Amino acid sequence: MPDMSAHQALTQLVPLAAKDFDPNKVTPGVLGFIVFAVMALGVWMLLKSMNRHMNRVNFEEAPEPGTSPQTAPGKAATQE
Repeated sequence: MPDMSAHQALTQLVPLAAKDFDPNKVTPGVLGFIVFAVMALGVWMLLKSMNRHMNRVNFEEAPEPGTSPQTAPGKAATQE
């Protein structure tokens, strides 16, 4: 049973880690900083890409068929 031997190994290592554990000295370390920096760089690159894509979008609506070009968008043409 491979599960039992892994469980036994962990139960023997936990008391060793508990002796040296000081909750006031726990820090994320260099690996935590590197992971945070990579995530921040990824978010910055995504925002930069989104900004470029949003600048390419044309927000002007095409006139509806059947209305004259002089009619303002959002207002119905009045027929007299």
